[in-house]
Amino acid sequence: MTLQHRTQYRDDRHLTVMVLPGGKVSSHRRSRFWHLSNLRMRPFSAAIRQRGFDVVAVRYRTRGWNGREQSPVADARQVLDRIKAQNSDAQVILLGHSMGGRVAAALSGDAAVIGVVALAPWWPAGTDFGLRQGCLLRVVHGTVDRWTDPDLSQAAVERARRSGLDAEWIGVEGAGHFMLRRPSLWHRLAADAVSEIAMVSESAEKTTEAKAGERR
Repeated sequence: MTLQHRTQYRDDRHLTVMVLPGGKVSSHRRSRFWHLSNLRMRPFSAAIRQRGFDVVAVRYRTRGWNGREQSPVADARQVLDRIKAQNSDAQVILLGHSMGGRVAAALSGDAAVIGVVALAPWWPAGTDFGLRQGCLLRVVHGTVDRWTDPDLSQAAVERARRSGLDAEWIGVEGAGHFMLRRPSLWHRLAADAVSEIAMVSESAEKTTEAKAGERR
């Protein structure tokens, strides 16, 4: 597991975007930086950095989810805990593709997580979500994805909405799983979602602070 970190402060808050790559259903082979699942996320990290955000690119130790082991979750959790240890006020947005979307779902209940951006997420039936009230969910999925099911991700967003969460599903018409069709659109949609979550979170924080000031 590796960590690429660049410090950035926004309005006295430390907001970090954790980028979570995809992987395989089952594999204990070591993850390498040159695997396509890792390389695929570099343009997303670049697009988000261009918006002025701090980005942490996570690389798992092994390539697979591996059933009950949920191998990448422990790796990503370690990175998240390190971010929080460095700054007790840390706020984190999770951006995950495919298996990375499942990792994001597993971590979404952490108090530091203010939003999840899932790209073509692998969310099979029964996937556990820890989304808290106030944690925003944005999903972007190709409509002809044959590797992960856009209908399942859309259904997950609808369930989140019914539970009172701020959730949105965006379909990329004619796009498949690996985001090769109209890649610049994928990069822009991901960066837009991150920017929106940051803006909504900042607005909510200022409202809370104003109300607290009124009560003093």
